[in-house]
Amino acid sequence: MSQLKNSTLLITGGTGSFGHTVLKHFLETDIKEIRIFSRDEKKQDDMRHELQSLHPEAASKVKFYIGNVRNPQSVHDAMPGVDFIFHAAALKQVPSCEFFPMEAVQTNIEGTNNVLHAAIEAKVKRVVCLSTDKAAYPINAMGTSKAMMEHIVRANARVAAERGDTVICCTRYGNVMCSRGSVIPLFIDQIKSGRPITITNPDMTRFLMNLDEAVELVKFAFEHANPGDLFIQKADASTIGVLAEAVQRIFGNTGTQIIGTRHGEKLYETLMTREERLRSEDMGNYCRVSADERDLNYDKYFVNGQVMTEADEAYTSHNTKLLDVEGTMRKILTTDYVREQSRDQMIN
Repeated sequence: MSQLKNSTLLITGGTGSFGHTVLKHFLETDIKEIRIFSRDEKKQDDMRHELQSLHPEAASKVKFYIGNVRNPQSVHDAMPGVDFIFHAAALKQVPSCEFFPMEAVQTNIEGTNNVLHAAIEAKVKRVVCLSTDKAAYPINAMGTSKAMMEHIVRANARVAAERGDTVICCTRYGNVMCSRGSVIPLFIDQIKSGRPITITNPDMTRFLMNLDEAVELVKFAFEHANPGDLFIQKADASTIGVLAEAVQRIFGNTGTQIIGTRHGEKLYETLMTREERLRSEDMGNYCRVSADERDLNYDKYFVNGQVMTEADEAYTSHNTKLLDVEGTMRKILTTDYVREQSRDQMIN
């Protein structure tokens, strides 16, 4: 990514799984500085020591900022000199957001607004905001807060485009394998402790995406975005039952226990709604959903003939390519975590 040469990148929520993977992709490039912005000093200290141990020559590129996206002042303090932002800070756990919805509002909605206002004021060149499949037809507090976050992105992208300094866009993807909230590490821990795997609903389907693919999606959006664009990566999926069997094929079969759907869970994931598909652009491995550029003066617009408001079908984990057990095993083995855990098991 030539645009990043001699530039400064800010990653909000940078001590999470996504931030670690971004560092793996960019640390050894000619980027000038990467700023890690988060509220957890322990995770920052762990990341700092890990970088000093594994990447001593490049570790000085990484600067750490303690702050919270809920606090506008801490966001502003991290902004001077920033060229680009990957906004990954969020509350992501569906059940916890169900029980504490205002926490999701304050982080996912108000926090995003704080980041974008600060970015526009600081004349940051590009901002990529990370969203989730749960924002499409949301049924839970986490998804609703992320859907509102996407509306915040589009509204601020419109303002930024009028000023001409900052391009703001969004990416949307499903659960990333082995990231925080992924069920795969839970399955592995249960097997290693000799307990049965707990399955909510074996027929539930989920997209399968690894962290490297998540970063590649963000990079693609970074390079191709117009103001307010939403980018989605096409992805394979599997049922939870097949996923559980694939993990057991690798780590051992300790049996399964069906515990029922958790608070706010969907039967399948939707990455692109019917309404979005109607105005989407197929870009190979990715789809671009362009922002609606009309203003509030609806009386200026008129059409002849039939008005189409939605496509025939949404893009979901039910109607994408469903992997069998062998295909799911190959997919989950693309993650560092599963490979490391399987190696450890063979050694022990």
